[in-house]
Amino acid sequence: MQPALAVQVEPPPPPPERRPEPPEEGMRTELLPSLRAAAVTLVLTGLAYPLAMTAVAQLVFPHQAGGSLVTDGAGKVVGSELLAQGFSGPAYFHPRPSAAGEKGYDPLASGGSNLGPTSKRLRDQAAAQLEALAAENPEASGPPPVELVTASGSGLDPHLSPAAALWQLPRVARARGVDPARVRRLVEDAVEGRDLGLLGEPRLNVLLLNLALDDRFGAVHPSIAR
Repeated sequence: MQPALAVQVEPPPPPPERRPEPPEEGMRTELLPSLRAAAVTLVLTGLAYPLAMTAVAQLVFPHQAGGSLVTDGAGKVVGSELLAQGFSGPAYFHPRPSAAGEKGYDPLASGGSNLGPTSKRLRDQAAAQLEALAAENPEASGPPPVELVTASGSGLDPHLSPAAALWQLPRVARARGVDPARVRRLVEDAVEGRDLGLLGEPRLNVLLLNLALDDRFGAVHPSIAR
């Protein structure tokens, strides 16, 4: 037998020595991808998406996208369906009290009073509101609905319940010199039902109701308008 030949295996060559990257090069390698990702995200979510949604809204819901603005008979913008505004004249239905801003109904200062149920100031405000309501509505039957005494969380709730509007009806009819039954029919026609037949409660938009009053019975003299 011939002896087996020995096979000599050479070890693999050592890996090439890597020189450490300069600090500036490492920062550039990590920073540039982050900046590119931030720029793409900014363009997509900060520009493209809002512009696309605005365009779709203007096409599909132009009235709502424009702020749900309300115009009078002359075509002048007088408010928005989404924001309450103060009415204090006897010939108009009054909205809920407002704590938004110094004088209330300020759309730039939406918010409540942040007064708790144990606050003496809140109790005093409610008592003063009750006294004012009783003086302004001597012909109303029963105590006023609570929504006419307390402000909403935003201070800009544009709606009232039908009960709160009907409670004020005698004052409005007397100030305008019309039959209360005619005003009642107007109120009943202005009631908005539950959304989708299930969500929320029946309600009236105070601004739209007051504009309907002027449209049906004529605008009142400016001295008693508000």
